[in-house]
Amino acid sequence: MTEKKPLVIENRWRDLRQFTDARIGLGRAGISLPTSELLAFQLAHARARDAVHLPLDTARLLDGLNSLGARLPSPGPLRLQSRAADRQVYLQRPDLGRSLDAGSAAQLSAPDTAPAKPRLAIVIADGLSSCAVQNNAVPMLTRFLDDLEASGADWDLAPLSIVEQGRVAIGDEIGERLGASAVVVLIGERPGLSSPDSLGVYLTWAPCGGLNDARRNCISNVRPAGLSFENASQRLLYLLREAQRLGTSGVDIKDRTEEVAIGKTGNNQNFLTN
Repeated sequence: MTEKKPLVIENRWRDLRQFTDARIGLGRAGISLPTSELLAFQLAHARARDAVHLPLDTARLLDGLNSLGARLPSPGPLRLQSRAADRQVYLQRPDLGRSLDAGSAAQLSAPDTAPAKPRLAIVIADGLSSCAVQNNAVPMLTRFLDDLEASGADWDLAPLSIVEQGRVAIGDEIGERLGASAVVVLIGERPGLSSPDSLGVYLTWAPCGGLNDARRNCISNVRPAGLSFENASQRLLYLLREAQRLGTSGVDIKDRTEEVAIGKTGNNQNFLTN
């Protein structure tokens, strides 16, 4: 009696999927993908499209930020808008997402006198994934503010800004208008098929309009299934400290956070905060 062959031929690399969300070891049914893997691909594609097109629920984001209480400077978060009036324009005209509309620009002003300590502006922008911001911006910001306080670094925090239809570069204009020494932008990254909720963190020292990407440092894939909030926060603190020390950011900073394991040293302190 001829042995009946299975409909789905498993791939020997399938066991590696316990270590990654990448689509490896999918197996086959004849010369095609198994139906389960095809459906999983279609679901991932739909989630990625939703992440791009669904609007940011700003009211829910503000509710989450309320948990930070007095750690956020007054006045409360500023709600700003880029020159891209809606999502369709935002996707078709990236340049309009890099600058504020007239009404939003009018809301921002530098302090009347130069602050006695360096000023840090923090910007949250929807970017290309609203769900990345919705799910990860508040826990990332909470961790960073906790670590910033614990590090002993003395910064004057500018009012927090929330930008709809914003691109990364819009943080440079906001930082300049607020008179900030540095700006940190939390933004939804372009979603992948296994990472629709990836948050990007960008740092610019001496922000001003017209800077290119070479002046920014990026920490990518911040989410529970990617780079943890703890590690992302420690990397951001390291880059911020180096930017302040060198008076610049971007390619002029040697990012040692990839060379040295992030974790506890022998004296139970993280090497990035020593």
